[in-house]
Amino acid sequence: MKNFFAAAIRKLPQLNRVLLVVATIVVIMLMFPHRQHGTHYDYSVGSFWKANDLYAPYEFQVVKDEGELNREMVLAKSQSILYYTYDSTAYATALARLSAMRRTVGQTRYQAMQKTVDGIYKKGYIEISPDYPNIETHTIVILSGNVGSEHASSEFVNERDISDSLLVDSVLVPNIRLDVDRTRMELDSRLSQMQYSAQTVGMGELIIAKGEYVTDEKGRVIASLEAENDRRFVRQFNPIAHYMGRFMLIAIAFLALFMFLKVSHHEIYYNLHSTIIVLTTIIIMAAMMAFVVNFHPAWTLMVPLCIGAILMHIIFDMRAALYIHITTIIILGHMVPDSFEFTFYQLTAGMMSIVTVREFEHRSQFFIACLVVFLSLALVYTSGILWQDTNLSNLRPDRFLQFFLNALLTLMAYPLIYLYEKVFRITTNLTLMEIANTNTPALRELSRKAPGTFQHAMQVANISEDLVNEIGGNALLAKVGGLYHDIGKVKDPIYFTENQNSGYNPHGELPYIDSARIITSHVRDGIELAHKYHLPSEVADFIRTHHGTTHTGYFYAKYQEEHKGEPIDDTPFRYPGPRPYSRETAVVMIVDSVEAACRSLKEPTKESIGKLVDSIVDGKIAEDQMSQCPLTFNDIAAIRQMLKAKMLSIYHVRISYPVVKA
Repeated sequence: MKNFFAAAIRKLPQLNRVLLVVATIVVIMLMFPHRQHGTHYDYSVGSFWKANDLYAPYEFQVVKDEGELNREMVLAKSQSILYYTYDSTAYATALARLSAMRRTVGQTRYQAMQKTVDGIYKKGYIEISPDYPNIETHTIVILSGNVGSEHASSEFVNERDISDSLLVDSVLVPNIRLDVDRTRMELDSRLSQMQYSAQTVGMGELIIAKGEYVTDEKGRVIASLEAENDRRFVRQFNPIAHYMGRFMLIAIAFLALFMFLKVSHHEIYYNLHSTIIVLTTIIIMAAMMAFVVNFHPAWTLMVPLCIGAILMHIIFDMRAALYIHITTIIILGHMVPDSFEFTFYQLTAGMMSIVTVREFEHRSQFFIACLVVFLSLALVYTSGILWQDTNLSNLRPDRFLQFFLNALLTLMAYPLIYLYEKVFRITTNLTLMEIANTNTPALRELSRKAPGTFQHAMQVANISEDLVNEIGGNALLAKVGGLYHDIGKVKDPIYFTENQNSGYNPHGELPYIDSARIITSHVRDGIELAHKYHLPSEVADFIRTHHGTTHTGYFYAKYQEEHKGEPIDDTPFRYPGPRPYSRETAVVMIVDSVEAACRSLKEPTKESIGKLVDSIVDGKIAEDQMSQCPLTFNDIAAIRQMLKAKMLSIYHVRISYPVVKA
């Protein structure tokens, strides 16, 4: 049981990662609309069929063109039978209305109107419905009980036959009224007998061949097949299997991503914090896409998915960003309409934005990335039009508007970086560039109070940057770490030799153990200043590690001479550490010691500098200061060689040239 719990604890980070991925998949699935249709095809009328030959998987009917159907429906409606019934009260109602107008119109006018009314009702006054204004084209059936008799509309009088508007508006009431229900039933029966299909496509019949032009007729056949696919899909739709399949597709994409990270990016795969950053970025990209798909599916190319690629490039590196972007596109590709087009456009734009700008260290590079995104999308679209239509007149301005908005929204990556840094407590190259400025409050204070230390820090920073560029690593981080590694010396600058310009050394008045405490305390003081000036933890690590767990060599040796044969507690003489844990911190430790030691050489020569560099590097290795950093023997050899060349160029005395007499 004890072994079981121990194994479970060891597997806990992996279990947490799996749970996070599962939660991410569920969130993404909930964002997007649930598909309720069968197989659809990527095509457009007026272009060329890009997929393989399409054969009918089963027999289906090709639906008629919408315009043709509308014409047939209008014709059927215009020729339908209109059913009417007699209203026996209409004549009496009309006479009563006319009688009420007798005084108003006068006796003569009244008698003439009465004669007209009698004549109209003798023939029959038929109602004209707004739904059937052209009754002349219809067969009229007048019902009497269950018996009907056919008539022509010309046998009756309607309102258009009467010129006296007073009669029409105020007197006459139709005595032949439309039977709306019976008429509608007759029309529905007629429409149900219409042929909605233009033709039948047999199973296995070739619908369209690869590379064939998609005409209106071909497009109608393909659309009919899609509609039939939808009907069959709905009939056999199994929601559990549907969601399980979607879950598995997304899970496979994540599995491929984490397999890649495990092989090539251990620092991301084994770091739960980095995993959360990756998953959060994918969720944000999915949320933006889901919003557009739910409200305006035709504008999916407007979504700035390159933001995720740029963020991952800045936080991690180019390769990780590329693979994370590819995974994002794979996940979203089967959830949007026109998946082939979406995948091709977004992959191209993302890869170009990642590869074009190698290091995002300046604000201007964000504008370059946005320009690259726009040009990539526009060129792909224009090339596709030339290939498919061979005519640029078919270019759609709304597509370029989508591309422009995509590029414009990509600028959101800049404020998102700041948000990521605060939320996830990470440090990007953009922040490092800001604090690398020597006008920051911390460096201004160092320059003012400890000018010698400031000059030493500048040398360490520049040399460290060059070394890390050579052996590989974050050169900018090494430079910034070199600039700030000694800021703790501003508290007591006079106790450090590089700041002693007057010849006075206060250590001459102190016991060796007190001097050692003052010297080692600059690490603790530096950490306090790092908190005061809100320096990133990655930079504060250089302050902690630049001496590792070494001794203050001079004072420890002198103390040992004074106490020969006595047991000595070396704690006051030892720096608190920890030892360097990265290539950058290890390089700064070596450069710091070498640069300081070379200052003490009275006659720097190639031999003396070479011996000094070798002794310092060998000493760090012997004191076990390099055991926790990933420097290889080749890296250390390159560091030795470059340091010797650097120190020689900085401190070597110029050759004296003979004076030529005139």
